[in-house]
Amino acid sequence: MEYRQAAMLDYFQTGIFAAMDEKKAELLRQGRKVYNLSVGTPDFRPAGHIMRALEESVRNPDNYKYSLVDTEEMTDALKNYYLRRYGVAVSDGEVTGVQGTQEGMGHLAMALCNPGDVVLLPDPGYPIYEAGAHFAGCEIVYYELVKENEFLPDLASVPEDVLRRTRFIVVSYPSNPVGAAAPKSMYEDLIRSAEKYGFFIINDMAYSDIIFDGREGFSFLSIPGAKEVGAEFFSLSKSFNLTGLRLSFLIGNPSIVRALKLLRSQYDFGISFHYQKAAVAALTGPTDEVVRQCAEYQRRRDALCGGLRKQGWNAWDSQGTMFTWIPVPKGYTSASCVETLMETSGVIGTPGTAFGPKGEGYMRFALVKPAEELLEITELIGRTFPMK
Repeated sequence: MEYRQAAMLDYFQTGIFAAMDEKKAELLRQGRKVYNLSVGTPDFRPAGHIMRALEESVRNPDNYKYSLVDTEEMTDALKNYYLRRYGVAVSDGEVTGVQGTQEGMGHLAMALCNPGDVVLLPDPGYPIYEAGAHFAGCEIVYYELVKENEFLPDLASVPEDVLRRTRFIVVSYPSNPVGAAAPKSMYEDLIRSAEKYGFFIINDMAYSDIIFDGREGFSFLSIPGAKEVGAEFFSLSKSFNLTGLRLSFLIGNPSIVRALKLLRSQYDFGISFHYQKAAVAALTGPTDEVVRQCAEYQRRRDALCGGLRKQGWNAWDSQGTMFTWIPVPKGYTSASCVETLMETSGVIGTPGTAFGPKGEGYMRFALVKPAEELLEITELIGRTFPMK
């Protein structure tokens, strides 16, 4: 007997990353060599002191029990890190751990919104923003990120009646997928709008440690007034190469933090003690490797974007993140460019439309290969991709 899935799932199609994996498997079955630049899984190793902390933890039988809450050790480590790294003082009531930003963001609208509440989301933007708002029954309104405005939000284009009905807005800089960084003045303007219209600001800060050309990676909470109107997700995944451990924090306005903690207490037994030990090691240990890794990502960006320009592509340099946002050549759509690229060269990217309608005309590459190999990939593209 086949049962029908819940109606809310009819909203979704097969994830683009799953489709890319299927195509990759097909090429491999054909004996083709593939270069998968579609998914942002870091290829760097976690630092030795983090892995050692995890190894020591698994030998302690007490660490296999329910954790139920964040340990005081992990909370203190986060508070000290934020003060040291960003100059932001955090109190106990202003932070909670989550099982990765994907999980936290996916549930946040359920904790903050009632059905019909408006949430403002970026287009292009990371898909979990939309999924979480949909599950909460929100009315989703998009603000467009366009190159002409340096991929920054323009709230002047959003009708005032929508802003007055908005529960929260999601922003994320350095931005996945578009690779743009934002100045502090953008957040200052956003805080003034939040104060005027009464909405929350939710900042997804996954890439503050992967930012290029001398730009500063900073916390939204370092801006005066930020804690009064918002909160941010801070992730250990990309800075410390801990994607599989799912370690992230929501930090900021206590009422926002409290609401998510209450919701999560109904379905979760807390972050594993093993993973909390790894978080402590990451937050209290040396960060030399984080700095070196950022420099290597910049080398990779230079190799990929510079190499594509030599092959006739209009590829500008991303300002941060582990991604590049590349305009597709004339004569192609995002989807047709990705498909042709896979067929001719075995290079797998992600069509910009996977991140929203405004992603049309772009594709995203992840910087998950060494710089030398990325340069070779651009040369392969130059030899095999048919420019129209």
